[in-house]
Amino acid sequence: MTFDCLDYRAEDGIAEITLNRPPVNALNMDLVRELIAALRQAGDDGAVRAVVVASHSAKVFCAGLDLDIVSGGDGADMRRFLERLYFELHDVQYRLGKPSIAAVRGAARAGGMTVAVSCDMIFAGEGASFGYPEINVGLIPALHFVHLPRVAGRHRAFEWLFTGDSFGAGEARELGLVNRILPDDQVLPAAREMAAKLAEKSPVVMKLGRDAYLRANDLDYRRGIENVAETMCNVVATEDSREGLAAFVEKRPPRWGK
Repeated sequence: MTFDCLDYRAEDGIAEITLNRPPVNALNMDLVRELIAALRQAGDDGAVRAVVVASHSAKVFCAGLDLDIVSGGDGADMRRFLERLYFELHDVQYRLGKPSIAAVRGAARAGGMTVAVSCDMIFAGEGASFGYPEINVGLIPALHFVHLPRVAGRHRAFEWLFTGDSFGAGEARELGLVNRILPDDQVLPAAREMAAKLAEKSPVVMKLGRDAYLRANDLDYRRGIENVAETMCNVVATEDSREGLAAFVEKRPPRWGK
């Protein structure tokens, strides 16, 4: 398969998927569809033993949703997009049968966080930054209502999800979001090295073990995602959501309803 929004390379047992939709890898339907297809291709390739997801840009891993998806659409449009980003991406990672590592350099925001946390491990550069800014434009980081409290705890997660503040790699490590922090130029080599290490394991045992691990830890995960995704669709239909997105585009403070 050929890709327009990413690069795919499989070599020495490792599939490398590199997001390449300048300038900030904003997630539209095409990029999400290609990411899912690339992961599925890696999963179906018996020669591939591990997967690395990275970005062509050293400054941005993924900035989140392309605002055209939400600013000009409605709840139905958002639901179709979330079915891809939340459900299909989760399902293809769930059934991948081999480990995946996100190599994060630069900014990971909103939907970019979704791409990163869908992987089994996250390696981050010292200059990496993370955040859930959706609340600032009248949206909610829906999937992360399910994910972040599980790794960071309920109260700490609430702060990041409802302030929209960004945080650095050190804080992300403290929260339990990332595995390792490395110099920016060492992130991808370190991710490749870990992928090669995992690729040396028995592929049968890795698949069976990973499947069991995910079943043990994700029992109610999808159900939780479905609940918050429905709320996200309702939020998009509100006047405040439309105002927040318009204010962001026009670079002015939002005028929220009463």
